[in-house]
Amino acid sequence: RWFTQGFVEIVRGMPLLSLVLIGFYVVLNNQTISVALESVNLGGKLFAGILLLSVFTGAYLTEILRGGLESIPQAQLDSARAVGFDRRQVLRYVVFPQALRRVLPALAGQFVSLVKDSSLLMVIGVNEFTYQARAFYAATYLGVEAFLPLAAGYLLLTLPIAAFAHWLERRFKAATAG
Repeated sequence: RWFTQGFVEIVRGMPLLSLVLIGFYVVLNNQTISVALESVNLGGKLFAGILLLSVFTGAYLTEILRGGLESIPQAQLDSARAVGFDRRQVLRYVVFPQALRRVLPALAGQFVSLVKDSSLLMVIGVNEFTYQARAFYAATYLGVEAFLPLAAGYLLLTLPIAAFAHWLERRFKAATAG
């Protein structure tokens, strides 16, 4: 438990750019780790970027979900146990539905941030959206023409995530109202 808490706090306390640079150049470029990843076809900058974004987002999701689970009052758990629910039923029918409703906005926000944070992978040479815009800008010196489509592209990627989250929120609200 203390290891997990420490890991989550270290990752959350570190800027993503630092995590990407340290993770890629120090940890993943270690000879032993690099050879092991290559042997199972998981080497390369793209995999490293996915792994590092997963670690970063996982730390935030851990705290979001922990907060949601701890927000359920003990009286709810006691009441469910009093009517005969076992531990699994308490979690499935009482805790998880309420916790999910409470953390849904934060989860949606985290996933939107994940999409936007992927732009930082360009510092390790991942050929992603922002990398392409910077390459276009470097070749043409057309700033607006390079970065306006970038902004529109990120908007096109994040709007469906936000819309799906709002749809889920309305669905959960309707399920509890009826």
